[in-house]
Amino acid sequence: MRSRLSLRCFLALVAVFFLVSAGRCFAHFGVILPSDDIVQVNDSHRITLSYQFMHPFEQNFMELAKPLEAGVVVRGQRQIITSLLKKGSMKGHVVWSASMVLNRPGDYLFYMIPKPYWEAAEGKYIQHFTKVIVNAFGLEDGWDKPVGLKTEIVPLTRPYGLWTGNVFCGQVLLNGKPAPNSDVEVEYYNKGEKVKAPAGAYVTQVVHTDSRGIFWYAMPRAGWWGFAALNDREGMVRNGKKVPIELGAILWVRTRDMK
Repeated sequence: MRSRLSLRCFLALVAVFFLVSAGRCFAHFGVILPSDDIVQVNDSHRITLSYQFMHPFEQNFMELAKPLEAGVVVRGQRQIITSLLKKGSMKGHVVWSASMVLNRPGDYLFYMIPKPYWEAAEGKYIQHFTKVIVNAFGLEDGWDKPVGLKTEIVPLTRPYGLWTGNVFCGQVLLNGKPAPNSDVEVEYYNKGEKVKAPAGAYVTQVVHTDSRGIFWYAMPRAGWWGFAALNDREGMVRNGKKVPIELGAILWVRTRDMK
């Protein structure tokens, strides 16, 4: 009887381990990291942007096919910068980069529309519409406006000039309308893997949007933080069968410590 009970306990622990491991593997993030989130007049006016697809906390990279579109919106004007993308490699996986000069004051809303990625482990496609906002020369104009993506997070808190511990608030839009009860995964870009998670649940934080598609989260450490609002939809076909697609609205913000 005791040995049978022990076997059951062992099998239960194995099942829990695989469930936890699987849950951690699912936290994919599209990434756009600029060399800075605030460019001042006396700074270099040229910034670089890194486009990635990865698990930010664990620093596990995946292949990022060349995006369908990379662009930037400044004071209501859209510029397509896909032609500026240069292919690179990080930890043996394809990433992309771009460089451009910021030549006018305002908020630069950089975005990426990637090709859908097939995730066999989840049996669905993943497409993460990713944004990051860079302020140039002190003119705060446009950070709270949507870009017009299929799904996106519109900041309700200014997404730059954030101290560690600030509460970030955003609204999730899906097809231009608020997306209530959306899962929002939150991860720290753990460069150098300096932060060690005591358990799997610490890797990816999770909050839900309210009835208006709004969420809040307080960021406890300096650095880049990614917010991924996820909604599954039908509409993709693979090998003659309909499969779901995970539409992710991704936004990156940076915090700094007070000194």
